[in-house]
Amino acid sequence: MPASPVILNNTPLIAFWILSRFDLLRDLYGEVMIPPAVHAEFLATEREARESALADAPWIKTVQMANPRRVLVYTGLDEGEAAVLALAEELGGVVVMDERKGRRYAKRLGLPLTGSLGLLLLARERRLLTSVGDAINELLEAGLHLDANLVAEVLRLAGEAD
Repeated sequence: MPASPVILNNTPLIAFWILSRFDLLRDLYGEVMIPPAVHAEFLATEREARESALADAPWIKTVQMANPRRVLVYTGLDEGEAAVLALAEELGGVVVMDERKGRRYAKRLGLPLTGSLGLLLLARERRLLTSVGDAINELLEAGLHLDANLVAEVLRLAGEAD
């Protein structure tokens, strides 16, 4: 388990919801955090099913920032991405984000960073997931956009490349 908090953006949250594997977040980190803006984004569609999934996953905590105005410094990002970065800076946390622009900000800030595919790879390494490729295929079939080069690299790292 990491010493610092793990803070998820909406896309990784959606990815693990699609896979019906919020349990992997618990098994990898014990507890993960989302800011209220990400909570709201997550519930923007399929509200009832997603509320139920969050209720069944008490290890996913919605956490308020001490200084919510901090998000204003992240120009060009959506509210959820900005809130994730602000909360990670505030708490010294690990950022889990897939969006390119937000990842660039996180790197410039020197924040520890991973994404949905990185979490799947970690779950595979820890034997919590039998196939990264199956999970990726399920995400693609559900309409999640994943960079083909990144998918190929993750499959190679997982030992699942053709």
